[in-house]
Amino acid sequence: MNNRVMELKEVEVWDGNMANSQALRQADVDVVAAYPITPSTATVENYAMFHANGYVDGEVMMTESEHAAMSACVGAGAAGGRVATATSSQGLALMIEVLYQASGMRIPVVLCLVNRALAAPLNVNGDHSDLYLTRDSGWISIDAFNPQQAYDMTLMAFKISEHPEVRLPVISNQDGFMTSHTAQNVRPLKDDVACKFVGDYLQVNALLNFDKPVTHGVQTEQDWHFEHKAKQHAALMASKKVILETFAQFKELTGREYKLVESYNLENADVAIVCLGSTFETAILAINQLKEEGINAAVIAPRVFRPFPLEEVAQALQNVKAIACMDRSAPGGTVGTLYNEVSGALFNTPARPLMSNLIYGLGGRDMTVAGLKDIFRNLDKEAKAGKLSGKIQRFIGVRGPELSFYDAQGDVKWVVL
Repeated sequence: MNNRVMELKEVEVWDGNMANSQALRQADVDVVAAYPITPSTATVENYAMFHANGYVDGEVMMTESEHAAMSACVGAGAAGGRVATATSSQGLALMIEVLYQASGMRIPVVLCLVNRALAAPLNVNGDHSDLYLTRDSGWISIDAFNPQQAYDMTLMAFKISEHPEVRLPVISNQDGFMTSHTAQNVRPLKDDVACKFVGDYLQVNALLNFDKPVTHGVQTEQDWHFEHKAKQHAALMASKKVILETFAQFKELTGREYKLVESYNLENADVAIVCLGSTFETAILAINQLKEEGINAAVIAPRVFRPFPLEEVAQALQNVKAIACMDRSAPGGTVGTLYNEVSGALFNTPARPLMSNLIYGLGGRDMTVAGLKDIFRNLDKEAKAGKLSGKIQRFIGVRGPELSFYDAQGDVKWVVL
């Protein structure tokens, strides 16, 4: 534990960045290496202030770029230290090469990713472009919907990442500005309790252990590359067990319960949306108001984006008649990621709900309670009609003429030869 203890109140008022910073401080990190970028700058700025005031015993490295920041984390992690960083958007894009190095080398790193739109055009507000950019990088990816959860997820990320059966880097996501710059009540753990929960760092194949020399970052070709990647994937898939164990331990410590897939009002719901991030909480307000109209709606959100909880999503949506998968990222010539994942989860099950893909909130465009109520009302009409009211993919809340793609029924005429 750090030599100097910070006296915290039972309830603090923190935004998502401060929640991240405090979790990093309590985790007793050896090296935090970062380069500033909006809206995640305050995560490391706060941490650097803690360091300057003697509350952090580890090192703070301000590097020349995000690529260098993640490279420093990989180097310090390989040397045998507990490491972390934070970034957003273009910073994440610049460090993406090294993300694959970190996961392939099985280096535990915690990355606080404050989600923001990717340029161009330049935009500093929140969407999930950067979150989706990491999806095939081999990192565990968990999602917070508010500052309390940002604190909890970042603290648990160390315990998950460093587990002997995992040894993989973890991303702790939160929405830019909607979470990162919104101050709410947060109930933190005391320093000693948080430090004990995370535990001491267990070195594995540390480069600075000169009694047991090792090599990191070796080259493999067709003879062994496949086996390395298969073993990495197997560890990522098996991490679900450790994630659930960590969630259970955290619940026992704090009373706060987390699941692989979060849901609200799912029992007997006729329609549902699937989303990520702070939209989950906005949807709860919309659902409660729609009960007066006799619409039984639900929302589900993967708490864990990678490894994707395919079985849990499929089970949650078995009895729903119409689903809107809401992707807060430009799909780039295909259906959105959540639509793709949820469709795959349901394809081999008895469930055959109507499914639409709604693209929304790009560049920080608001998704309001009223907007979600309209989405649920349309889903309710579709469920009763037994068919989609338009094309599969629709852009919601965009100015100008309607943007929609992919015919629901399909106009292709199959010719048997």
